[in-house]
Parts: sequence; structure tokens; C-alpha cells
Amino acid sequence: MLQVPTSLAGLLSLLAPCMTQPTFQTFNMLLVGFVGRVRDCTVTGMLQAAGLAGVWHHSRAHDLFARRRWDPDELGLALLDFLVCVFVKACAPIRLAVDDTLFGRSGPKVWGAHYLHDGAQPEGSGRRTRWGNCWVVVVLVVELPCLGGRQVGLPVLFRLFRPKDDDHPDRRSQPQLARLLVEMVIERFPGRTVELVMDGAYASKAWRKLPDRVSVTTRMRANARVHELAPSARTPGQKGRPPLKGRKLPTLAEIAKTAVFQQVTITGPDGRSRTVHVHELVCLWYKPFYTRPVKVILIRNPGTKAGFDVALASTDAEIPAGELIARYDSRWTIETCNQEAKAHGVGEARNRVKKAVERTVPFGFLCQTITIAWYAVHGDPEADLSERLRQSPWYRQKATVSYADMLAALRRELIRHEFWSEAPPMTTNPKLTQPQSPPASKAA
Repeated sequence: MLQVPTSLAGLLSLLAPCMTQPTFQTFNMLLVGFVGRVRDCTVTGMLQAAGLAGVWHHSRAHDLFARRRWDPDELGLALLDFLVCVFVKACAPIRLAVDDTLFGRSGPKVWGAHYLHDGAQPEGSGRRTRWGNCWVVVVLVVELPCLGGRQVGLPVLFRLFRPKDDDHPDRRSQPQLARLLVEMVIERFPGRTVELVMDGAYASKAWRKLPDRVSVTTRMRANARVHELAPSARTPGQKGRPPLKGRKLPTLAEIAKTAVFQQVTITGPDGRSRTVHVHELVCLWYKPFYTRPVKVILIRNPGTKAGFDVALASTDAEIPAGELIARYDSRWTIETCNQEAKAHGVGEARNRVKKAVERTVPFGFLCQTITIAWYAVHGDPEADLSERLRQSPWYRQKATVSYADMLAALRRELIRHEFWSEAPPMTTNPKLTQPQSPPASKAA
């Protein structure tokens, strides 16, 4: 049976108050099995990788997901407390990225599975509509020193999305589920500033009436309708309530025809810079943000001579355009997070019942977060990077470790700890053989 290394056990102890002691022991062993598994990460596969096949009955592993009492939200929030305390400065805002991803499943009896659009599949592959479970994911965006300051997304909160139908017309949409998860973070950190970044598909009325300390930066759709700010003074003789919005502005394409674009240099956290041309204006995007002013940024690449390439909107109307563009660029961390999760076993469990389906994917995502957090605290990125470049000298552009390197480092730590736990005790006697007694020496 694999043992939990001391460095990893200290991190897992943060989750102990969220479950009973027997459940916590099973959780730890399956997490070790998930990390150590190099093939399909099924529930029994985790049991095999943990060295518990034949030691524990397989029903104990399945019961962790199907019957035991623990909540992925509690685990995610407990882990989020540690991540914010260690990796986010006290004066810095908490940045969250929101998106959804589809995990393909097979079988008509899988709970919560539907035919849904899978944007991660390449266009023209014929698999962009798949049968599976769609998950709304919230990640914490942080800059880790072990990655040279590169940003990474740490998944912490999750919700299973199920589309509306005639029998369930009140099911929540993906933006509404994301709002529910974000509200947990807002309540958890009442005195902190929160920055949300999301794709244009999430720009909906679900984000109305957010606290002032919470800002949203998102991509705008090409057909988005914007308005001038509401007039501050009433006109003489005006009756009724004051207007909530001003006159309707032209479309974004019409605004771009007469707009004056200015050159802006954007510097990412890795030190790389790029130049774009932007035009910005403050207005109302009434449908998603109601009466809250937003800064609209029309972005044009240097090679574009007419129109615009991307339009962004942010409720942080006072922040310069370059900073808002760099903030939106950090949204890409959730795309790489989902890609790494699918490549390393998340969503490969073969369970079908409700509780098991609702827990196995969050369990895999939390294992991914724990692995990155463990490496950020205990890893040796310089040694791992040098060894990787020695083994694969053709990766000349590789400047930092990847999630695969972090996972390999934790696996080596598991193997090392298992070896030392089974090794015989070392002698402290410097001599190779025990000295003979005086009678025995005379007899010899």
C-alpha cells in the first residue's frame, strides 16, 4: 500500500475537517492512486495504483463517491483559503476565470448526460456535439514563482450543467451556475476585491447587481447593443422615473469606422510584450450589466486596417485599456487547465449514479489543484527543468516546468516515500561485521 508523503499529508490535512476520519483516509488513498495512475483513471484503477487491490474491497472506493458524506464545495473552499493565503498578496485582488467543459461519456444510464456542444473538439472533426457531462468550472488565477511568474489556473469550484427541457424548465443556465459559484467566493472573502474574467458566452443578465468590489471583464459579441450613460439631470417638465439609460449608440462595427485608434503596448507576466491598437469608450451594456458603466475596448491588430478584431468590456471603467486586455488574456489559463485535466485522467471514471457523477470530476480537478500547490511549495523547478532538457534536448524553447513535470515530481516523491517506508532499518555501526567475543577469538 502506498504511503502519503509528509509534504503531501500536510496539504491534505486542510481537508480533514470536511469529512469523517474513515472517509478522509479513503480520500487520501484514492488521491494517491489518482496521481500515481498512468493509464485510465477509473475508480478501480485508482485503487490499483494505490496498492490496495485485494487489500480493500473495491466497494470502499466506489462508496467514497456514491455514498459517503462529503461536499466538493466545502473541499474547494477550504483549499481556496490556503491558495489565497499563500499565492495571492494581501493587497492584490482575487482573480477568477469562469468557463465550462464537456467530458464525453458512454451509455444511456449515465446520470446528467446529454448531447451538448463541445468547443474543445477541432472544427470539422464531426465530434463537436457529444454525449457527456458538461461542467461549469471556476479557477483561481495566480502567478507562481516556480513557473517564472507565468499564470496558471487552479480549479476550485464546480457545477454540473443540465439543459432545460419540458420537464425541467427551471434548470439554471451556465452563467447562472457560474454566478452561484462566484457568490460563494464573494461571501468567503468579504473584504477582498474580486476580478472575474470570462468568455462572451457568459455575458448575460446573470451578472447584474454584483457588489462594487467585484468587476467583470469579458469579450463582447459583435451584435452587442450599447447605450450612452443615463442623463444625470431631469429635463424640465419630465414626468415619471428618471431614465436608466441614454440613447442607443451605433453598432460596434459602425463605431469602429469613425474611431481613432491609439497604439498600446501590453506586457504579460512572463515579460513578453505585444503592440495593439485600441479605441475605448465608457457606456452602458444594458442587458448583462444593467445600469453599471462599462469600458468598451475595440482592439485592432497592427495588420488590420479597417474595423476591429476583438471587443472587450469591463466594469472597471477607470483601469487603462492595456491592463484590462492583459487581465482578459489571463482567461486562457482555464482553457489550459481543462486541457490538462482531460489529458491526465479527469472524467475517466465509469460511474453512473447521481452522487458519483457529481463527485468524480470535482475530485479529479481538486487532485490537479493539490498537485500544483504541492509542487509550488515543495518542488524543485530548476532541477526538474534541467533534467527534462537533458532528456529531451530538442525542447529548446522550454523555459518552465509543465503540469506533466509537476505530476512526475509528485509520483517520484510517492515512490521514494514508499521505498523508504519498506526499507530495513539502517545500522549505525560503522563496521561491516560484529566484533567477536574474547572466547571466540581465542578459539579461532
